[in-house]
Amino acid sequence: MPGGGVVAVTGTADVNRVEAPVTVRAYLIVAFAAFGGIFFGYDTGWMGGVLGMDYFIKQYTGQEYPDIKYPGLSKDSDEVKAYRKSTFVVAQWQQSLTTSILSAGTFFGAIIAGDLADFLGRRTVIIMGCGIFTIGGILETASTGLGVMVAGRLIAGFGVGFISAIVILYMSEIAPKKVRGAVVAGYQFCITIGILLANCVVYATQGRRDTGSYRIPIAVQFLWAIILAVGLALLPDSPRYFVKKGKLDKAAKALARVRGQPVDSDYIQDELAEIIANHEYEMSIVPQTSYLGSWMSCFEGKLSSPSSNARRTMLGIFMQMMQQLTGINFIFYFGTVFFQQLGTISNPFLISLVTTLVNVLSTPASFWMVEKLGRRTILIYGAACMVAFQFIVGIIGATAGKPDSDNPNATKAMIAFICLNIAAFATTWGPAAWIVIGEIFPLTIRSRGVGLSTASNWFWNCIIGVITPYLVADQPHSAKMGSHVFFMWGGLCCISFLFAYFFVPETKGLTLEQVDKMLEETTPRTSRKWKPHSTFAAEMHLAEKHIEVPVETTTAKSEAV
Repeated sequence: MPGGGVVAVTGTADVNRVEAPVTVRAYLIVAFAAFGGIFFGYDTGWMGGVLGMDYFIKQYTGQEYPDIKYPGLSKDSDEVKAYRKSTFVVAQWQQSLTTSILSAGTFFGAIIAGDLADFLGRRTVIIMGCGIFTIGGILETASTGLGVMVAGRLIAGFGVGFISAIVILYMSEIAPKKVRGAVVAGYQFCITIGILLANCVVYATQGRRDTGSYRIPIAVQFLWAIILAVGLALLPDSPRYFVKKGKLDKAAKALARVRGQPVDSDYIQDELAEIIANHEYEMSIVPQTSYLGSWMSCFEGKLSSPSSNARRTMLGIFMQMMQQLTGINFIFYFGTVFFQQLGTISNPFLISLVTTLVNVLSTPASFWMVEKLGRRTILIYGAACMVAFQFIVGIIGATAGKPDSDNPNATKAMIAFICLNIAAFATTWGPAAWIVIGEIFPLTIRSRGVGLSTASNWFWNCIIGVITPYLVADQPHSAKMGSHVFFMWGGLCCISFLFAYFFVPETKGLTLEQVDKMLEETTPRTSRKWKPHSTFAAEMHLAEKHIEVPVETTTAKSEAV
């Protein structure tokens, strides 16, 4: 029968008993949290397609449809191609503004979310993000002009910022260490599914000549908000959040739920004791200070020390910057427009759909790779592959694939290597960058560190959204780089390769508390060889004493199994 009781939490010195066994419940909870990636992906996917829709272009430019402007001429005629390329196209500044403004809102949303997650809880902030996103989505759907669309995307951006930052934090804090990389990679998989779903809906509506052409793809987003908000309302909050707030009774109950164990289980005691001991250790070396001082603690310590807060924060910020500078979102934001400019593709919308399908089908391989090969390894080799593939695309485009060369075989080759580049990203930098930022921060600054890192992702996402139309468009005041832009992305991937080799540690197979210890005792290049040799509970002498935690017990004390 249920009743009140007290569980005496006792730590362990056994490094193999600092986490409860993995259960189906743990998989399901984390898998559902990964659903938040749908927001990120879907919103990335629909904008590029909408910018290439005839009805949307007519609405924003006031120009007549090509088939009405040139009746009797086929869409492949030189006159129609020239008209689409120079006149019947959304202006560069409008492409730039409508695409990048969401990322600007998301940048600020991600930073604010870190603070709110410490005050209100991880789960609550994600649900709040769903609500804010819905308000922005209503404005986007109702828009018939630039002003309302921009306002809607800005507000929606705040919501996506809440969700994208805190979903990673929530998943990292509740996922079992043995599969944490794989399940957090599920977030990236959901991003790819979101992009694919957006492209499918856009492909289905792109031929309509009414507001439904763009309103239907936008309105589908409300479904993702409802599913995520309702589902999370039924799930527990992060046990580590409750430990940080000093609510050990709630921490014990939340940990028992996410691990699928009785609250008075030996495994729950041991894991909770390790989390408490790690938090006590962090608090002992981080002085209590003001609100502003607590933000400044994210940048304390020497950059030369792998375990310092400053080094971890900069690692997270630059990790997300490097992910965006691979150029992947150039393809998903402006792929349709770019493929239209190549001039030899009869259905650019279909090619964009193919690229997103490659993204989805490639990502599941990362579930195995990230746990078998490790985060650091796949980041290094992934960057190397992207350098090769992007330079090949640039070389083909600069020689056989020029727009005036009318060489369909060269275009097919470019598309093939773009797809290989997408596959390399989807199995490496796509998931691993999110996994690493969820693992490297100590509990004292974890929510703010993840928030700053995610904000970096959206800041550079915004920059790419702003500058790309001016880099590749064949319009006045543009660099007119075309396919040469892949030389730029390839060069930036060289920097990503060096960054991963010199600065990214290996965190595979460790609890979040063990990651702290590993960073204190190794360098990134030696981190792969490090093995746990003690527990925080033993070092803080928690294994020698009891912490009494009042809980509602439903069973007698369980035997560890």
